[in-house]
Amino acid sequence: MITVGLAALVAAPGAWAQAAAYPAKPPRWLVPYAAGGGSDFLARTVAQSLSARTGQQVIVENKPGGNTAIAAAETARGTADGYTLLSADNGTLVFNQALYKSLTYNVKDLAPVTLMGRFPMILVTGPASTAANAKDFIAQAKAKPGGINYASAGAGSPHHLAMELLKSEAGLFMVHVPYRGAAPALAEVAGGQVPAMMVDLAAGSAFIKSGKVKALAVANATRLPQLPEVPTFAELGMKNVEAAALVGVVVAAGTPPDTIAALNRHLVAAINDPAVNKRMVEFGVEPVGSSATQYADLLASETTRWHKLIRDLKITLD
Repeated sequence: MITVGLAALVAAPGAWAQAAAYPAKPPRWLVPYAAGGGSDFLARTVAQSLSARTGQQVIVENKPGGNTAIAAAETARGTADGYTLLSADNGTLVFNQALYKSLTYNVKDLAPVTLMGRFPMILVTGPASTAANAKDFIAQAKAKPGGINYASAGAGSPHHLAMELLKSEAGLFMVHVPYRGAAPALAEVAGGQVPAMMVDLAAGSAFIKSGKVKALAVANATRLPQLPEVPTFAELGMKNVEAAALVGVVVAAGTPPDTIAALNRHLVAAINDPAVNKRMVEFGVEPVGSSATQYADLLASETTRWHKLIRDLKITLD
């Protein structure tokens, strides 16, 4: 958690008093996706606890569009006072910079507050697949270059790039079929129209548990507690295949550090609330609640890793 030095407190007592009183009015929380998805669930779950802890009603507003750019641009151009929060994933803060030649917002105009949670990716196949496990699937894809399609939640989504990472590491050539969200993509995989996809547990849990799709491997450092029988890609000899949707909170750059520290403190406390933590795990989210510095460092390392992949594969959405 960010702390403020004694010298800073003495030098800026007004700023400290403002941060100590934060929030003094209802914060507005923008979600760059439609209601009902994983990011929306996460924001509303944490916001409810945040409201109870601070005594200020947090107003959650869905602002989808532009591959998250509409909400990101509004946040970046808003008043830097900590009262406009944005749920930002690695599409907003990492992928978009490399996928588009120009954006309506600059990532440098957004200040990290905390990483709320991780949505680890899982390779799943539909009922038409004869692959018994991930090694079988990879062998089949290698035997039929370009003959196997894969679905995603959309071009440039974590689901899309997770599969591109697997393709790169395993030397595969598969055809991307993007959908408008994880739900329609999963429905097509479960219906046998598309053989496979990478999906997060939050979106795919019900399909996996019901047997509509089969989980073959998880792109995570460790096995998921919700799917203890499903191996990691590292266990299969592909330790670099790690991918997750990373959802955090950012505010406009220039927001006073003391205000960011106060917001971080409230958010981390909300995430660590046992009831909130339990809801997140049950939904399929790995709760985090990092410091602002830890979140910034993670974004820097993720940017280096994914921008190289995007450049190497010449992926563009322009």
